[in-house]
Amino acid sequence: MNKTIRRTSVFVLLLVLALLGRATWVQAYEGKALADDKKNRRKTIAQYAQPLGNIVVAGSPVTGSKKTEETDLEYRRTYTDGELYAAVTGYSSQAYGATQLEGIYSDVLDGTDDRLKNPIDAVTRKQQEPGTVVTTIDPDVQKAAYRALGGKKGAAVAVDPATGRILAMVSTPSYDPSKIAGTSDGDAWKSLTTDEDKPLVNRALRQPLPPGSTFKLVVAAAALEEGLYGSVDTATESPDPYTLPNTRTVLKNENASAPCENATIRTALRYSCNNVFAKMAADLGQDTVKAMAEKFGFNDDELDVPVRAYASVYPSGMDKAQTALTGIGQFDVTATPLQMAMVSAAIANDGLLAAPHMVSEVVDSDGDALTTFKDGDSERIVSSSTAEQLRSAMRTVVDEGTGTNAAISGAEVGGKTGTAQHGENNSKTPYAWFTSYAKDPSTGKQVAVAVMIEDSGAARSEVSGNGLAAPVAQKMMAAALK
Repeated sequence: MNKTIRRTSVFVLLLVLALLGRATWVQAYEGKALADDKKNRRKTIAQYAQPLGNIVVAGSPVTGSKKTEETDLEYRRTYTDGELYAAVTGYSSQAYGATQLEGIYSDVLDGTDDRLKNPIDAVTRKQQEPGTVVTTIDPDVQKAAYRALGGKKGAAVAVDPATGRILAMVSTPSYDPSKIAGTSDGDAWKSLTTDEDKPLVNRALRQPLPPGSTFKLVVAAAALEEGLYGSVDTATESPDPYTLPNTRTVLKNENASAPCENATIRTALRYSCNNVFAKMAADLGQDTVKAMAEKFGFNDDELDVPVRAYASVYPSGMDKAQTALTGIGQFDVTATPLQMAMVSAAIANDGLLAAPHMVSEVVDSDGDALTTFKDGDSERIVSSSTAEQLRSAMRTVVDEGTGTNAAISGAEVGGKTGTAQHGENNSKTPYAWFTSYAKDPSTGKQVAVAVMIEDSGAARSEVSGNGLAAPVAQKMMAAALK
């Protein structure tokens, strides 16, 4: 009998130890994972148990929180000028999660980031007062972009070339994040997610499209850096008409009467001569053009600003005819407005590309910095001489060429238009592009901009970079230089 009791006692003891071990394992090792699990209702309740921290533009919050009564989630997110800043803030929804800055900094904004806690609070997991995300956005430039885009489907980005600060980021059509912030916004969510215009997509960062002739700046940079041509005023070897290598396909110029035969880079940018840049890309070869594109930021699938941008693409494995087509921003070349703003920013900044960012710092409730983003963290892309020559040629585009709608009285403005083919055999309405820079010689202020119009509702014959995109860029640059 004693032997049986002893065996039973040992077995019970082992069960107790197993239970204690499992409890210890769950608390010590699995506790955080369980707490962070999206299916854990307690996490959502805790997240909205107090007002969220704010996202700030020019010293003023563009977000807020309001008390709720209908659910166990005490507060819901609100937005000031939600449609204006949606491409910056994203949304924070009790039902559908969070995106953009709201998603990246959700732990700071709801007070659960460990950096907000003192050592005792870290042990007790006490929720602290939330932090604040301070952006680099200039509200005047943001408003200028949003108003100028109006009802068009498109996007625009403005960057300070010297610091990399993103001054504006707009995607249209936009949406009001307040309308999907709660738990009973199913109709609004369905409307947004089924809308064929995709208002939830941030076109400025996450919809690369063919950049058309704006990409000619990259090809020109490669030609100058490689010594293919000595300057932007050296005559090129560019027959007009130009037949794509090893094909019978003749590449046409938009303006048949333009002086594109053997044109200089300056003249070719002024009139947007396809024959010059297609031949130039073929002569340079895909590896050389790709290397220059990648220096500007193409093929980077880890570009965080801090929101992750989709990679702009310069392809590989092409034949010579396909390489020629990339010289005019076609074939499989794609770019985001952010990427084309980076091209102009590097040229404007004497060949140096400052890392783009739209958050300056993240602070706790006392205003102490948790994270700070450095301005002017730059990398040499092209030589100072090449940058100066390209700026000169870009000024000719605005002063005398295809980009006259971007001119600003009293300012130095340079730019490049683009009209990119869309659809098989260019069967759909083309995309209109414009990338540019502007400088105020009296104040030293400067800005680089890229605008993409995906669809304006205009007739096909009325679609052009100068007609649709350049006026948007002009208004943004003028606002930035004030």
